[in-house]
Amino acid sequence: MTPFGEAVRRLRAERGVTQRQMASALGVSPAYLSALEHGNRSEPSWEFIQRVIGYFNIIWDEAEELQMLGGLSRPKVTIDTSGLSPKATEIANRLALAIGHLDGAALEQIGALIEASATRMDPSASDRMARRRRKNPSRRL
Repeated sequence: MTPFGEAVRRLRAERGVTQRQMASALGVSPAYLSALEHGNRSEPSWEFIQRVIGYFNIIWDEAEELQMLGGLSRPKVTIDTSGLSPKATEIANRLALAIGHLDGAALEQIGALIEASATRMDPSASDRMARRRRKNPSRRL
């Protein structure tokens, strides 16, 4: 399951909407929606994400979060390390080999490290992350 698929499934469950109902309203097949939720399709298009946002009547921070999750939901990722340091290439390859064996705690640690690094490069990123945590401290969209 992808982050976007997880968010869509949670939104459907909270609102009591079936895949079939949502698919019909969005003009896609239930099979497509199921594949998207399970990570068997590539990341959703910007247009599709906008239709989901409109369907659930999501605004502001939640809409921004859903858009971000859509961009983070490519089930098959390629990391281009050409032009980067040998260490960057090594880390990318080691992560590719290990990702399927990492537990939730290890993934959280890696994610926190990446967020901390991104925040140092873009201070406004910490403001966006803090807003999301304040708005929804126990879960992500």
